[in-house]
Amino acid sequence: MGTKEQLKEERDKIVKGLEETYRRLIEYKKQKKSPMIVVRNGKIVAVDPNEILPTTLYKRNAG
Repeated sequence: MGTKEQLKEERDKIVKGLEETYRRLIEYKKQKKSPMIVVRNGKIVAVDPNEILPTTLYKRNAG
């Protein structure tokens, strides 16, 4: 396996871990009825976790 393939495999594992962490954070916030604090249009806002999708997909440029 070449270096490029190893890097892609490692990146994919990292992204998968981040997606799982995000999913768990949303679940936790819903259980605790605690808002998510995010930045929208340069402003810090509190968002109801029920308004946030429980998953996100990583999209990368081909290449």
